[in-house]
This record gives sequence, structure tokens and C-alpha cells, in this order.
Amino acid sequence: MHFIDLESQYNYLKEKIDARIHNVLDHGKYIMGPEVFELEEKLADYVGVKHAITCANGTDALTLAMMVLDVKKGDAVFCPTFTFFATAETIAFANATPIFVDSDEATFNICPKDLEVQINKVISEGKLKPKAIISVDLFGLPANYPELEVIAKKYDLKLIEDAAQGFGGSINGKMAGSFGDIATTSFFPAKPLGCYGDGGAIFTNNDDYAALLRSYCVHGKGEDKYDNVRIGMNSRLDTIQAAVLLEKLAEFPIELVNRNKVAEKYEKELSNKFITPQIPEGYTSSWAQYTVCSQKDRELDMLDYQRQGIPTMVYYRTCMHQQTAFHYLGYKEGDYPIAEKLSSKVFSLPMHGYFNYLNDDA
Repeated sequence: MHFIDLESQYNYLKEKIDARIHNVLDHGKYIMGPEVFELEEKLADYVGVKHAITCANGTDALTLAMMVLDVKKGDAVFCPTFTFFATAETIAFANATPIFVDSDEATFNICPKDLEVQINKVISEGKLKPKAIISVDLFGLPANYPELEVIAKKYDLKLIEDAAQGFGGSINGKMAGSFGDIATTSFFPAKPLGCYGDGGAIFTNNDDYAALLRSYCVHGKGEDKYDNVRIGMNSRLDTIQAAVLLEKLAEFPIELVNRNKVAEKYEKELSNKFITPQIPEGYTSSWAQYTVCSQKDRELDMLDYQRQGIPTMVYYRTCMHQQTAFHYLGYKEGDYPIAEKLSSKVFSLPMHGYFNYLNDDA
């Protein structure tokens, strides 16, 4: 059994993906080819925003967001401590200070109540300027944007949606990738919508942000790539990856239906054994992972699945405030009790849209 069955997905889409790739090989426009711009139009349409700008990977997408919002030394950027390293890494890379926030125990996402506590703490200390919030759509579920947007407006903060795991999820019909001032995603192969290498994208309704993003992605270009008007970076999605993503995006809505069928089956069979993920009313998840919380010993639970030939993974064993790279911030054990509890109890089961039983009547 595969944890994420990319092999079955490819076999199902093989004819269409191969044709797309061969078309790129025929026209030879491997960088910034027509498929890249076709993909950007379809991504923007799917998410429901004016602009989708592709880039080399999800980490670059967050870095580019930091650049567009002029995040710099002396700024405080608030983000969850229970997340993947890249979320906080890009804040530090911009020479700003990550301020970590505890988790909502029910959804695993950033806790709006603790977010406001952390914002007021920074304001009262007076050492840093509160600048932005990065929320993460953890395991496929969009964060609580109705509350986060109110908080961002109250404190005049920019809101960045890290939708790398949440792409395909929604709140009351509004798609992940459309929340906040800027949203980002990753097309890493294991993500809900993944390519066959690295890739990413940034979403926004702000015309000025979009223009800056297109410049920053290509060495800070102006009218052309030899007219450099600002310091940028080299972050472009290659055309073959765009070709792959075009066919995967076309199939994506069906895959989401199947992922939700898998989640329903898990809920029915596991809710008496584990604390299973609950989806708030009006929300949909893209189920990047199906993550349960052990009520006893996680390692023994995982070993039991291993003996059955069922792979499991842990996302994430170490919170951001416990990472060696962030020891300089002076956090200690117990500072974020809910996130620390989750990191010691959660594990994920196989999740994708290609389980054999999905084709059966049972």
C-alpha cells in the first residue's frame, strides 16, 4: 500500500500527461512556455482570484510574499508553531522575527484567540513592529479566515494564506488560495495538487502585488528581462511541470470527491479508536493528510499499522518554537501546550484519490 499513490494517479492520467509533455518537447519552450501561462489562467479561475503567478516552489512563494509586503528586520510576523519549517523559515530569511502562535485543538490550525494574545504581547513589549500574519491550511483544512481577517484588520496587519496543504479546500464556497492579501501554494508531488518536481504559485486580487511578483520572480525585471529595476530572484515554474499540472488540475475536482469518500470511511471506522479530524460547518478539506490523534501511545498505534502493511507518517514531531534554528528566540517547553500535545500524539494514514475500493459499489 502507498501512503500517497502517485503511481496509480499517473497510470490513470498517463495518456494525457504524456501528450502534454511531448507537446512541450516538440515546441521546445522549456522556460516560460505557453503551458505556464495557460496554467496560471486556470489556477486563477479555479481559486477565484484575479492573479495567479507561478514560481519554482512553495518556499519561494512565501519568500516572494515577504518581498512584496516589504517584510524586514524589526518586523514581527505571526505564524503557527505547529507547521512545516518553511512557514517560519521564510520569515527569518527576510530578517524579520517569527512570533509563534498555539494551535486550535479541534482543527490543528492557528488559534485566533492565542494569535490576539501574541499580537498584544508584541505591542506591549514595543521592540518589534507587528507586520503580518501567515496562517497555514494544515492537513487540507482552511484556517479560520472569518476570524483571522477580523484580527488582521483590527491590528492593521497583512494576512498571508499558506495554502500549500489546503489547495482545494473551501469555506462557504470560497476556495483556499483566495483568502487574505496574498496566498501561496506548493506543487510538491505529495501535495493535493502536485507536479513531478518542485513548483509553487502565489494568488492575489491586488494588481500592484501581482506586478511586483512577476518582476521579483525573474530577477526584478522591468519592461524586459535585461531591464532590472529591483533586486529579485530566479523562481520560475518550468514548462514541463506546468504541462503535468494542467492535466492534474483538470482531474482534481474528481480526486477531491474521492479523498472525501476516503475520509468518510476513515471516520466511520476509526472514530471510536482515535480522535479523528472534524470539519467545521461550511468548511471543506482537501485532505492533504488524514491525521488522527492517539489517545494512548502513538508509537504502538503506528507499529500496529506497520504490522498490517499500512504506512503511517508523523506531521510534525517538532514544533517551530522547539526547532534548533529558532533557539535564539528563547522559547521553552510549555510555551505552546496545545501544539506540543499535538506533536506528541498525531500521526497520518494513507490518503489519496486512488484506493481500489473507490471503484467498488461497497
